[in-house]
Amino acid sequence: MKQCIISSFALAVLAVLASVSLVTPAFAVVNIGYVDVGNINNAADSSGYGAVAYNYKIAKNETTISQYTEFLNAAAKTDNYSLYSTNMSSSGGYTYAAGINRSGSSGSYSYAAVAGSGNKPVTFVSWFDAARFCNWIHNGQGAGNTETGAYTLLGAMSGIHTKNAGATVWIPSEDEWYKAAYYDATKGGAGGYWPYPTQSAYLAGHDIGVANSANYYDNGYVGYPGMTLTDVGAYGANSDSFYGTNDQGGNVWEWNDATPTGSSRGLRGGAWDSYDLASSSRYNYVPSSEIYVIGFRVASVPEPSCVALTIFASGMLMTRRKR
Repeated sequence: MKQCIISSFALAVLAVLASVSLVTPAFAVVNIGYVDVGNINNAADSSGYGAVAYNYKIAKNETTISQYTEFLNAAAKTDNYSLYSTNMSSSGGYTYAAGINRSGSSGSYSYAAVAGSGNKPVTFVSWFDAARFCNWIHNGQGAGNTETGAYTLLGAMSGIHTKNAGATVWIPSEDEWYKAAYYDATKGGAGGYWPYPTQSAYLAGHDIGVANSANYYDNGYVGYPGMTLTDVGAYGANSDSFYGTNDQGGNVWEWNDATPTGSSRGLRGGAWDSYDLASSSRYNYVPSSEIYVIGFRVASVPEPSCVALTIFASGMLMTRRKR
């Protein structure tokens, strides 16, 4: 593997850059762990999905209840855009998916994760809720705007809205989601797709610690411990895709930006109450829907490459020498 060798001054420049623009702002409260997705020359599989001709990042895990709670506390004091659903609460009737309680009155709402649920995936989120979360992250969190940035929404609660050029955090495209879940650059020696995101042609079981397993429902499984959400990443490496994502099979369905009917948005991955985890399973729903088995994960731009950083640092060095 080639090493990236940069001068001491260039390293200093990069350190400054990292402190101001290449990492999450210091005031940010939501930190998202990403994995890198490369292999830009991969071809689509037989279904026509998966080929992505650029590098990108995708969240290792589904967006959690704790992360979404922080978003609500920052962006939903009045909740003009219905970012919160009362079904999320411990009294919402969906205790197996409950996660966030709200208190106070409009203008001073506050939100708290239900005890023990913070690391589970958030549910009852619409495509628009996910898009506004992306805008907020894109705009630096805190008091960041939810209506522009990655998506131009301007109060919209319906319709189809596409990602803006220059977006830094967004809802994955169907191809981006699919590639991260099913592609394996080492499969067959030349790369290929697995039927399941656990790098397998099958799922071995539901139990944590069992190879090629996930949180899904199979009514033929004896001893299934119960139908409920699990913490993101609970299955660890046994649910990993080739790129290192967790739970792209099971736990919750995840929004993507596909528009199969022109008025709906795509869903992939299956959930804890289904067995539709295979790459052949493709569904869609009205983007304003908030369902107890639907969540999301985000995608982002790749880290600057070693070459790009070196060129930038070299330019800074040349500027320094001219002074």
